Amino acid sequence: MIRQAVLMTIALAQTTPAIEPGKRAMSQHVATGTFDVSLTPVGTPDAAVGSMMIAKTFHGDLEGTSAGQMLAIRTPTSGSAGYVAMERVTGTIAGRRGSFALQHSGTMNRGAASLSVGVVPDSGTDGLLGISGTMEIEVSPGKHAYRFSYVLPTER
Repeated sequence: MIRQAVLMTIALAQTTPAIEPGKRAMSQHVATGTFDVSLTPVGTPDAAVGSMMIAKTFHGDLEGTSAGQMLAIRTPTSGSAGYVAMERVTGTIAGRRGSFALQHSGTMNRGAASLSVGVVPDSGTDGLLGISGTMEIEVSPGKHAYRFSYVLPTER
């Protein structure tokens, strides 16, 4: 997984276009840490599509909180499910404060997990205006960790 993130970062660096006059240069970063998450069911337990409110507190290189919503479906086959989620993260990263949105898309295929989490384009605010990137999430018993590969315009 880390090798994939490194390759993705290298590919991103190789495809970053030259900065046009009057535009801000971009700088690449990797933030790591942990987060606490609380999921609160919305609606009835027997709904065809489950819905949950998400609340997270991030620790480490990203310090902040998030709020969002998840939609999920479990199938009759053990270990197979899917979910999508949107969340707004507000906090400080690399000494810059602001917010941005994350979009999740995850599936479990008979126990094999696939997850994509990316910054929604143009969702950054304040000091995080122009942020882009992807986040990897690792879940182990009692612990959630993140690795956030992101790009930010350099400050002038």
